[in-house]
Amino acid sequence: MDHPALPSTEAAVTAIRTIAADHGLAMTVTHDIGADQTSRRTSAAPFEALDPDGSLPHEALVELTGSPTVSIRIFPEADALITVDLVEFHDIPRDTIPAFLRSVYGGLAYVKSRFFPPGLWLIVPLPGDETYKELITHTTMSSWLARNTR
Repeated sequence: MDHPALPSTEAAVTAIRTIAADHGLAMTVTHDIGADQTSRRTSAAPFEALDPDGSLPHEALVELTGSPTVSIRIFPEADALITVDLVEFHDIPRDTIPAFLRSVYGGLAYVKSRFFPPGLWLIVPLPGDETYKELITHTTMSSWLARNTR
């Protein structure tokens, strides 16, 4: 399914702010601007703000309070790392972030358990046929994860 385009990191932060307000969640945002500040630009020279192509990379870390605890690290490469109660979803497209959060806070996300092979997975279905699934690797589950087990 096509998601509304979020052309920049700031557009994604604004979309997250709207979802947080809709669900009554407090949020904190940390911005890292410049090639020497972003996490994926480790080879940048100190105090070098621009990328070699002349662009100014912008990365943000958004933390949402409430149940579940969610953090979103938005990268300049138009993808994100979303962590839901210590379960990490890597390489989520920036345009998908709002739909992902609506699924989590709207009650669509759930934990699936299997007896063999043993394991627990957090599954986040999005509108259309898109689903994100990650293995829960920690041994203790939060109350939100336990409550959403099927």
